[in-house]
Amino acid sequence: MSEGQFTPRVFSGIQPSGGLTLGNYLGAMKRFVDMQEDAYETIYCMVDLHAITVWQDPAKLRHATRELCAGFIAAGLDPEKSILFNQSQVAEHAQLGWIFNCVARMGWMKRMTQFKDKAGKNAENASLGLFGYPALMAADILLYHTTHVPVGEDQKQHLELTRDIAIKFNNDFGVDFFPITEPVIEGAATRVMSLRDGTKKMSKSDPSDMSRINLTDDADAIAKKIRKAKTDPEPLPSEFKGLEDRPEARNLVNIYAALSDQSVDAVMLEVGGQQFGQFKPMLADLAVDKLAPISGEMSRLMEDPGEIDRILAGGANRARAIATPILQKTYEIVGMVGA
Repeated sequence: MSEGQFTPRVFSGIQPSGGLTLGNYLGAMKRFVDMQEDAYETIYCMVDLHAITVWQDPAKLRHATRELCAGFIAAGLDPEKSILFNQSQVAEHAQLGWIFNCVARMGWMKRMTQFKDKAGKNAENASLGLFGYPALMAADILLYHTTHVPVGEDQKQHLELTRDIAIKFNNDFGVDFFPITEPVIEGAATRVMSLRDGTKKMSKSDPSDMSRINLTDDADAIAKKIRKAKTDPEPLPSEFKGLEDRPEARNLVNIYAALSDQSVDAVMLEVGGQQFGQFKPMLADLAVDKLAPISGEMSRLMEDPGEIDRILAGGANRARAIATPILQKTYEIVGMVGA
């Protein structure tokens, strides 16, 4: 099967570990919506199996999964155009994940920097799932013969592993079955930084709520956090290279560019020479205009969890229709009786 024979298909997932932020929106969800309108079949997943690689409170996990689905829809994903589902409803993910556990090599897994970051100094106490989850991520992607994956810089290594697994599987069995998936890395703010420290990624785990904009924040909270965001005393330059050593200023300009669908260079021409006393109100108005409707729609959707569950179940059925024959063919290639 040559590359041209694969249906152009996008897959991506976000862990439902609670607390969607502006970083999730600009780094992933906004781009998901854009790709939904392109010539791709788009599949977006709440990866709850990945979430439990660290312990989750069951009630909070259920809430976070529904809230993530609500966030996807509020951001503009249409359940009729895109397939939206939670990973655990499609058992084929775990089944292909086991096959890939047997294809991937220990040495590959040990090189994964995210495991080192998440496990910290006590790696011996980390779950086996946390160590092996890049193989499950490869299964998530390749189960749908995905051709393109929108990824942030921090996930590039995992996509490279996915490509390695596909190549090794194809070589081991003398087939051209799994595509060599291409990363899609783009956008002014694929990596949104903290509003309190421009050298750190915006994170829901930061102890300061002022460090991030949550997608559940109302208009007043959004505006307040931008007004109080850390900056420096210098005016904005007219060229982006003038922000190289000014991480907080660069972050706010990146956010403005991404929210306004402009290039960073275009923003610099617009705001160069301004003090932050002028720029921050502009950014606050833009952020409220773009994000407050998402927050309101998420709140409305969360009032009817049964409807969210119906959407997830319908999406799982559509996902399974694609995944089942690909898994069956994989089993047949590997030599499983009854496949």
